[in-house]
Amino acid sequence: MMSETTKQEQAVANDLYQALTTKKPLTMADYDDKVTDYDSAYRVQWAFSALKNKPVAGYKVSLTSEETQKMFDSDSPFYGAEVEGSWVKSGETVPFSDLMDPLLEVELVFTANEALTPEDTVEDLLKKTSVSGAVELPDSRFADWFPALGKYLVVSDSAVAGRVVYAPASKDSFTVDDLANVHATLTKDGEELANGASSEVLGNPLNSLKWLVEKLAGQGHDFPAGTKVSSGTFLLPPHATKGHYEAKFDKYFGTVTFDLK
Repeated sequence: MMSETTKQEQAVANDLYQALTTKKPLTMADYDDKVTDYDSAYRVQWAFSALKNKPVAGYKVSLTSEETQKMFDSDSPFYGAEVEGSWVKSGETVPFSDLMDPLLEVELVFTANEALTPEDTVEDLLKKTSVSGAVELPDSRFADWFPALGKYLVVSDSAVAGRVVYAPASKDSFTVDDLANVHATLTKDGEELANGASSEVLGNPLNSLKWLVEKLAGQGHDFPAGTKVSSGTFLLPPHATKGHYEAKFDKYFGTVTFDLK
C-alpha cells in the first residue's frame, strides 16, 4: 500500500500540473534530488493525477523492452495513469497544442470487460478483455526529456502520459501466443517512419497487462471493468510532428489513423 504524500512530493506534483496547464516545461536538473525512489515517484504521480480533476480511465505501461529499460537504467516497466480525455478514437484529430514534446508508439490497448485481479493468468486476462490497435503519444512536462529524463521523474510525470489513439476492439479470434506475433508499420503522410513487433513488449503484451494488474494491486489499486491499458511500444519511438498518421497492423487490428494538427 502507498503511504501519504509528503509536502515536497505534493510540491513536485503541483509544478507538474502547472507545466501541464501552461505548457511551459520544467527543467530536469531542478528536480533530480526531489524524487529519489519509486515509492516517492508513484506518490507524486497519483498526486499529479488528482490535480487534473478527472477520473483515471486507464493506464499506460512504459519500458517494456530491454532496449528502453537500458535507456532509463531500469530493470522493470513503469506505469502511468491516463485520465479521461486522454483516450482518443481512431480517425479523430489530436490538437498539437494540447501536447508539449510528444513521441509516437504503436501499441495494443486492452479494455477490461470485467474486473481484473492479480490471480488472473494471461489466458484469463485475454478472456476478460477486448483488444485494439493503438498509437500512443507519450509526452512530458520536462524540457528535452527523451531519452535523458531520469527514471524517477518519468514515473512522477505519469510515465510521460499524453494521448492514446485507439481503434475499435478487434472482432477476430486469437490466442495468447498469437498476440506475441503481431507486426505493425507506422507512417506519416504516407511515408514509413518505423515498424516493429508485439514481441518487443515483454515478449507478449499480455505479460505487460499482467505486470500492471499485479503492480496496481500491490499498491492498493483495483482494476475495474472499463479500464483501458496501453500496454507498451512495438518500436523505438520517433518524435511527433504535425501530419496524418497511420499504424497498419499485419493481422487482427486493422489500421489506426489520426491527424496531429
